[in-house]
Amino acid sequence: MLGLRFPGRRRSSWELQRSALVSCSLVLLSQFALAMVPRLFPFLSLLAMLPIAAMVMVATILLGRCWRRFLGISASAPAFVLFNILFLWGVYVSTIRQGTIPSLLDAILNAECALLLYGLYRILSGDPGMVSYSSSPVESGQNDFAALNVLYEQNSPSFSRVRYCKSCKSSIKGFDHHCPAFGNCIGRKNHRLFIILLAGFLIAESSYTMCSTKFLTKSADSQRMESIHASSLVISTTLFCILQVLWQVVFLIWHIYCICFNIKTEEWINWKRYPEFQLVMEPQPGSPIVQTRFTNPYDKGLLGNILDFIKSKD
Repeated sequence: MLGLRFPGRRRSSWELQRSALVSCSLVLLSQFALAMVPRLFPFLSLLAMLPIAAMVMVATILLGRCWRRFLGISASAPAFVLFNILFLWGVYVSTIRQGTIPSLLDAILNAECALLLYGLYRILSGDPGMVSYSSSPVESGQNDFAALNVLYEQNSPSFSRVRYCKSCKSSIKGFDHHCPAFGNCIGRKNHRLFIILLAGFLIAESSYTMCSTKFLTKSADSQRMESIHASSLVISTTLFCILQVLWQVVFLIWHIYCICFNIKTEEWINWKRYPEFQLVMEPQPGSPIVQTRFTNPYDKGLLGNILDFIKSKD
């Protein structure tokens, strides 16, 4: 029987520690650079600082790629997410919450950060829906299987919507996409957790922005040097959260759309690879061209699609 799971090479403890160290360095460097934005441009409004902050974040990504290309050291995207959560949480606890945040809001934000860490661990270590069998010719060196994308197996309920992930070198049931930030594929078994975690990030970042705004409003009249330093750090982390919210809102809307129409991101992008999404139209009279249009055989109507998503772990 063909084997559908191809686990990648396990990284050594030293490689993991090095990636985590690089990720931590990038987080500290990017947050320091963001903290310089309000110091260098104090005359700009928060909205006007956003494009500059966005360029700083893009520069951080490019720096990480340069390190990987020229120095052979790569960062870990999940570790980058983890250290950013810890950094923001640390700024909140050490600076923002000091006498300015209501106790209920303080408890909510701390709970949100703790739940994000737990959710990140769960999705990083969980099974997205890998399909595995006994050893196969593919595992012995025949790599043509990846190109087949198990199309010939799709008529079987056990292999419905199984797709191949090049990043994980595994076949995933209900494969939506590979998420570098969470270090795992998003598939049948963890799709709900992914949506919950994405919404959790949005709520936590919005809560942080609300709390930081309260802090900045209260400290606006203070001219003490320590207050100026603290305000710069709070402004920079607020800029970071706003940038995250902007793209995550669009990302969440897209995934809600996919849920409502029972379509996966990978299927939407590569629908021409899969025969079940292709509706062949008869050529018009006098025209030899056969048209192929998109059709979704998995669409069960709005309510049926939502129920299918809710039961997606079954």
